[in-house]
Amino acid sequence: MSRPMVTVRIARWSAEHPWRAIGAWVVFVALCIGAGAAVGTKTAGFDDNPTGELAVYKSIVDASGFTRPATENVLITSPAGALDKGKAVRVAGEVKARMSGLREVADVSDPVPSPGGDAVLVSIDMSGDRKTADERLQPLLAVTKSIQDGHPDLRVEQVGGESLNKALSDTLGDDFTKAELISIPVTLLIMLVAFGAVIAAGVPVLLALSAVGSALGLSALVSQLIPSTDNTSSMILLIGMAVGVDYSLFYVRREREERAKGRSHLDAVEIAAATSGHAIVVSGVAVVVAMAGMFVANDVTFSSMAIGSILVVLAAVIGSITVLPAMLAKLGKWIDRPRVPLLWRLSARSGGEPRFWKAVLRPTLRRPGVALVVSVAGLIALAIPALGMKLNSPSDADLPRSIPIMQSYDRMTAAFPSTGATHAIAVRAPADKVAQTETAVTALLDRIKADGEFAQDRAPEVNRSADGRIFLISAAIPSAATSPAADTSLGWLRTVALPQTVGAVAGAEFAVSGQTAGENDFISSMTESLPWVIAIVLLLTFLVMLWTFRAPLIALSSILLNVLSAAAAYGVLVLVFQNTWAQGLLGFTSTGGIVAWLPLILFVVLFGLSMDYHVFVVSRIREARLGGLDTRSAVSRGITSSAGVVTSAAAVMIGVFSIFGTLSTIDMKQMGVGLATAILLDATIIRAVVLPSLMIVLGERNWWTPRFLRPARPASRPAPEPVRELDPVG
Repeated sequence: MSRPMVTVRIARWSAEHPWRAIGAWVVFVALCIGAGAAVGTKTAGFDDNPTGELAVYKSIVDASGFTRPATENVLITSPAGALDKGKAVRVAGEVKARMSGLREVADVSDPVPSPGGDAVLVSIDMSGDRKTADERLQPLLAVTKSIQDGHPDLRVEQVGGESLNKALSDTLGDDFTKAELISIPVTLLIMLVAFGAVIAAGVPVLLALSAVGSALGLSALVSQLIPSTDNTSSMILLIGMAVGVDYSLFYVRREREERAKGRSHLDAVEIAAATSGHAIVVSGVAVVVAMAGMFVANDVTFSSMAIGSILVVLAAVIGSITVLPAMLAKLGKWIDRPRVPLLWRLSARSGGEPRFWKAVLRPTLRRPGVALVVSVAGLIALAIPALGMKLNSPSDADLPRSIPIMQSYDRMTAAFPSTGATHAIAVRAPADKVAQTETAVTALLDRIKADGEFAQDRAPEVNRSADGRIFLISAAIPSAATSPAADTSLGWLRTVALPQTVGAVAGAEFAVSGQTAGENDFISSMTESLPWVIAIVLLLTFLVMLWTFRAPLIALSSILLNVLSAAAAYGVLVLVFQNTWAQGLLGFTSTGGIVAWLPLILFVVLFGLSMDYHVFVVSRIREARLGGLDTRSAVSRGITSSAGVVTSAAAVMIGVFSIFGTLSTIDMKQMGVGLATAILLDATIIRAVVLPSLMIVLGERNWWTPRFLRPARPASRPAPEPVRELDPVG
């Protein structure tokens, strides 16, 4: 008799020593949360992990010795009617006097009236390091509030990079709390419908929350090496609630099924460990592999989200195969208490093969070829709009105008309209060729002044470092940073003007930054990274599925189906967010495009999570096939017998993702809608039509195993054992 698999041995020990397993898990979660709270989270800034030309620019600027102070603005307008200009100027003088007395302030400008006479602006340069300016922001905000309180007939508001970041962080924190508070009762309700018993419904939610808490603590520790971003916590909650609940759902449902067949509690736990437990481990590996694809982008935003996702998935897997068996063994029959009468009867009835899903599956079983062609054609049609996807770099246009500071920002830009964008150019001369570089810079400036794409009324500004080797140039253009003209002038600088002037000096370095350059570089980085991410995720997922099922066609079809659902989700995103018809429904203002990082995130998250129940369904089909059924019957048995648990798992994911579609920022809305759509398509059309029809069409070819994947020697079929015969992937 072969040795039981690792998941069975762990489950048996946990079931035999429940208090030790439960206590160890509680200590682990508490240590993670406590350590994370003690250390704190290091948040990524603009200068963290620069790549490409931005890295060269940052290197030159850092070496120049120039300080880049954080800048805030105080805007004075009238809340209603015409502005009393005299009073506004007097209040602006009060702002200057009080701000100048703060040690957090280095310089305050004189009041500047707007061109239209409807506003007065005071600019403030903060003292100290720009990277830590957020820590010194509060005194400035307090002064602004105090002046506003003293002049209720005027609108006095502060707008700047640091105050914007603070307001947005507070909004994202509120969104995170909102998502957490809504997702818990929604998930509990879905679990009540799935199990019909309060304790059985609460156990998966409790495990998911503990996995989320431990991952948040661990991510705070890891952020000291790779800084976190504003989206990391949201990603941990989103992924953690989805996989944490689903893993527990698979395990608990299988344990209940086996107890219903008359197994003892220990045997039921062992069988669940050998089947669902093993599938959980495989699914966890697939999710981790998919999430790791984000590291390919070499961007701090993706790296931080990848780390958060991987940590919460690993925590959920570990909890599912250790503390969950202990809880099931300790609770015993109490897992089914207290029962909700109507829901309990529905849950008990769904333990068999549900009539609804048998009816849905019947046409596919009768005409699998027709079902395959029609369903795939429908998904391809849904994916076609994705060909017109337009990527937008994250900008202030993506931010919700419901946030008060964004309303202040809009008032400031309306009162003081920009006269155009600015390209920031950095040049570093070799130590032995400073004079040659200076001549080249002069030639560059002459060419910029002569070029019609640049502002003729604003000459380029040049700052030179103390050692004379570094030149920082601001080249103004008359058009907006996002305009085609800005892109044209940027391309001319990078490919013509700089290479032909500064580039002609051997050893000289140059780089262009600014809003236009940043947005172009970000979109280019995403566009270049996405094919590599897709290729690596497809390859690694194929290898995981091949290792799991030993069947190349099963592995290949798995990734092709995921690609199909991802493409359809892209198409839905374009239809919803690149148009205006859904603005009122979802509470957003269309920017005419999709946030540039979303296609990459959507692909890897979908690919990982869809493997969650895909592994479970195919395992059930394989289990039925190994039990002696032909492929058509095995497909029918596997899909209908897993329908209840898979539907519940998909409902949890769709519920959690839909909540993110209600949050403030458009990037979270797009991610929530995209993932919810993809999972909905995956759990219905893919699972009920495409997967069964494809497997029936392939027939016995599904199970072909190449020689190098076969066992070294054929094993004789052993007598049935409770655990071994039910191993779905063994």
